[in-house]
Amino acid sequence: MNNDIDQMHFLVLHIGEARCRENWNYKNICSPFTRIYYVTDGHAQIALPDKTQDLYPDFMYIIPAFTPHSYICQEEFRHYYIHIYNESGHDILEDWILPTEIKAEKEILPRIKKLHELCPGMELVQTDPKYYDNNPSLNRNILKNKQRELYARVESRGIIYQLLAQFLHQAQPKQYVRDERITKTLEYIRANLNNHPDLDTLAAVSCLSKDHLIRLFKREIKMTPLAYINKKRIEKAQLRLVTETTPVKEIAYQLGFEDQTYFNRMFKKATGLTPMNYRKNLHDTKL
Repeated sequence: MNNDIDQMHFLVLHIGEARCRENWNYKNICSPFTRIYYVTDGHAQIALPDKTQDLYPDFMYIIPAFTPHSYICQEEFRHYYIHIYNESGHDILEDWILPTEIKAEKEILPRIKKLHELCPGMELVQTDPKYYDNNPSLNRNILKNKQRELYARVESRGIIYQLLAQFLHQAQPKQYVRDERITKTLEYIRANLNNHPDLDTLAAVSCLSKDHLIRLFKREIKMTPLAYINKKRIEKAQLRLVTETTPVKEIAYQLGFEDQTYFNRMFKKATGLTPMNYRKNLHDTKL
């Protein structure tokens, strides 16, 4: 597991306070950024792949990047929202099972209010994700973040780390890899995802035969090396489709998919949309 905090390059995309009712019932959301919520009043729910999470006042909640979810809200509900984006090549939050809900310490709300003060003009104009979960909005807010005063960027990053530390304090390793050869293989895959890592190379890196590597990898990671590589490639493709205008065929090739038909099939299996439709849904949104 990689615990290098130098890979935590988080930027604030959006932050603000929202008052919602039935207008918050958005479905099938999956974004390339992490969401943090602090509830101040009322009750709502988030439908996650494995459970439905109730949202209560004085608790914080986190939805990691690329987590499919929907909102359920039937009464007045007030909360602070923080959307954070990791510029690092590997998001170390992926290595941890984070608690979805934590009881917020009394100093958390003042820190969130301070973070809001440090990020002027970064509130959501629309609460519907289709208005902000797209290429123009993402790029605009990344630029807006970086144009702030240096002291504001430094203090903001410190507060983000403090908020994430609350969740990491109660987190568990997502995949406890006991075999150092598999740890080495994972690190190689993450560092060389764009270099088309194949089974022969991974076997050499791990000093194992291909058959032995597949058996050990599946025992530790619960999937084959190829399935893991494809999973990480699809996640990276989702991010690139949001943040770039590179042709789909070129993204597929750069991520190691020489057959675009296979890439399209794998992408649709993971997201429910073809790469073209995924991008079209985002770029058709008028801000």
